[in-house]
This record gives sequence, C-alpha cells and structure tokens, in this order.
Amino acid sequence: MWGTFAVGLLARPWARQAAGFALAALTITLFILNLRRTAERAGRAAERIDRLERHDAVHRQMLDAAARRPRSRDDLLDRLRGGEF
Repeated sequence: MWGTFAVGLLARPWARQAAGFALAALTITLFILNLRRTAERAGRAAERIDRLERHDAVHRQMLDAAARRPRSRDDLLDRLRGGEF
C-alpha cells in the first residue's frame, strides 16, 4: 500500500519538484557538515604542529646549552675564574 502511495505521490509534478528541493537541501547540508569536520581536523593538525615546533625549540635550546658546557672540571674552573658564568 505504501509503495503505491509513494509512486502515486511522485507522479505529480509538484511532488517531484519538492523531492528535488529536498535532495538539494540535503546535499548542501551534508556539504556544510563535511566542511565543518574538515576545518576541525585542520585545527587539530595546526595545534599539533605548534606543539611540535615548541618542543623542537626547547630541545634545540637544551642541545645548544649542552654544547657550551664545560667539558671537565679544569674547564669549569677556568670559566669561573674568568667570570664567564
């Protein structure tokens, strides 16, 4: 019965036009929702990149400080006597 009703309803021109508008609205809605989800993913990726860059900068500073450290106690004494600390 419902199949006959649906076929009979879609046989009318105004019903076909309404179905077309409904499909167009559904398509636009799904497109907008997909754009929103893509933007959220891009935002998370940007946050991850920022966090990684900060981590790399701190790590680079630690490596630079380790490269400048005195190699032995004698070097440490020379730097302390010279007032370089």
